[in-house]
Amino acid sequence: MNATAHDIRIRPGNLADAPAVLDMLDSAVAWMNDRGNTEQWGTTPYSQKPGGVARVERYMTENAPHIAELAGTPVGALVLDTGPSPQMPIAPAEEPERYVRLLVSDRRYAGRGIGAALLAHAVEEARQAGVGLLRVDCYAGGRGELVAFYERSGFIPTDRFLSGTWPGQVLARRVR
Repeated sequence: MNATAHDIRIRPGNLADAPAVLDMLDSAVAWMNDRGNTEQWGTTPYSQKPGGVARVERYMTENAPHIAELAGTPVGALVLDTGPSPQMPIAPAEEPERYVRLLVSDRRYAGRGIGAALLAHAVEEARQAGVGLLRVDCYAGGRGELVAFYERSGFIPTDRFLSGTWPGQVLARRVR
């Protein structure tokens, strides 16, 4: 029997989840590269990028990490914060917000609604915190597939930006 979105369990993440998240990021880089996308995250596995391991460890300890599991196996990760990364050329919101710093799913489980389940969880986390705005930034290059994914999840494009030569898009979703 194939797992479905109803089988996904989301739990708080912690430092012990860093290796699984790094594996997901590495497999995402390989998956994108296999499809000709070398601009979004480059060609170097995330775990081998300078600062990659330390960044994931910070996410797991300094931010609000959440891990999606299927039958006890980590298959996705979401990291929330109270604003965008200071390294990104993105203005802070003029109101309290929750900001998606990381959203990744294990490509072996593609098409099972893991990303959508994690974003629904982010909406609920913001709602429970009494925060009315959820934002995310993503790669806006290629054919715009990632922007379209967030739009299907209820986000509206707001500001475009460049981080070096990397084209980005900020998207926002109101939480009620």
